[in-house]
Amino acid sequence: MKNLKFTKDKLIDICCILLGSFLAAISINMFLTHAKLLSGGLSGVCLIFQYLFKVQAGYLIFLFNLPLFLISAKKINRRFTMYSAIGTLSFSIFLILTHPIANILNINDKLLYCLYGGVVNGFAFGLIFSHHGSTGGFDIVSMLIKLRYPQYDIAKISFASNTVIVAISAIIFGLPTALYTLIAMYVTSFVFDKVVKGFNQSKSVIIITDFPEEISSVIMKELNRGVTYFYGEGVYKKEDKKILFCIVPLSQLPELKQVVREIDKTSFITISDVSEIQGKGFVPSL
Repeated sequence: MKNLKFTKDKLIDICCILLGSFLAAISINMFLTHAKLLSGGLSGVCLIFQYLFKVQAGYLIFLFNLPLFLISAKKINRRFTMYSAIGTLSFSIFLILTHPIANILNINDKLLYCLYGGVVNGFAFGLIFSHHGSTGGFDIVSMLIKLRYPQYDIAKISFASNTVIVAISAIIFGLPTALYTLIAMYVTSFVFDKVVKGFNQSKSVIIITDFPEEISSVIMKELNRGVTYFYGEGVYKKEDKKILFCIVPLSQLPELKQVVREIDKTSFITISDVSEIQGKGFVPSL
C-alpha cells in the first residue's frame, strides 16, 4: 500500500507541475510578452533575447537548462532534478505551443497586463513549487550556490538575479518598461506567497507518532534538519511518548509532511509559524 500511495502522490506532483508550467506559459505569452514585459529568472533573460533577436523563449529556456541539468544530476537530489526536468521541458513546450496567443488580447493598458500576468504567473510557479518542482534556470543555480555556500539565502539570491534583470530592462527597453516589469514581479511574488502559504518563512513542527526513531532519522538525513525529543504521556492510554519537535524552512515543509505520511499515516502533526530564529542552519532576520 505504501508504494501505491507514493506512486499516487508522485503522479499528483507531476500533474500539478505540468498544469503550473502551462499556466506560466499562458501568463507570459498572453500578458507579459504582449506588453513587452519581462518575468523573473531565466525566463526573463530569454524574453530579452526574444524581443531583441526574435528567437522564441521556449527554445532558449530548453537550451540554457541543458548544462544546468547535467550539473544538477550530480550535485542535487534525484527527485528535484527529475521534477525540474519535467517542469522545464513542459514549460518550454507550452511556451512554444502558446506563442500564437500573444495577440489574442488587444488592450492598450500595460498595467492590466502586468497585474494579470503577475497573478497567473505567481499562481503557476506557486503550484509548481508546492509540489517539489521548478522550471530549472535560476532555481537550479540558486540550489547549487546554496549547496556550496549554505549561509546564503535562496530567496535573496533570486531577488538579486531579478534586480539585475530589471536593471537590464531599464537600459535596453527604457525605464517605464522596467517599472512595469517590477510591478509584475511584485505581484508574482505576492501571489506565490499565498499559494505556498508564506515565502522564505520557517515553521515549527510537533509530531506525535508511534515511529519516532524512523521519522527523526529521515528528517536528519534527507532534510538535514535537527530534531528534538520531548517526553510525554498519552492521557487516554497512559503510554509514554517521544514527541518530535523540529523547525524547517517553508520550502521543506511539503517534503517533511510527505515523509511523515509515508512512515506513519496515523501520526498527529501540528505546524506553527515562527517569527524569528537564531541558531545554526538558519539566517536570523535583520
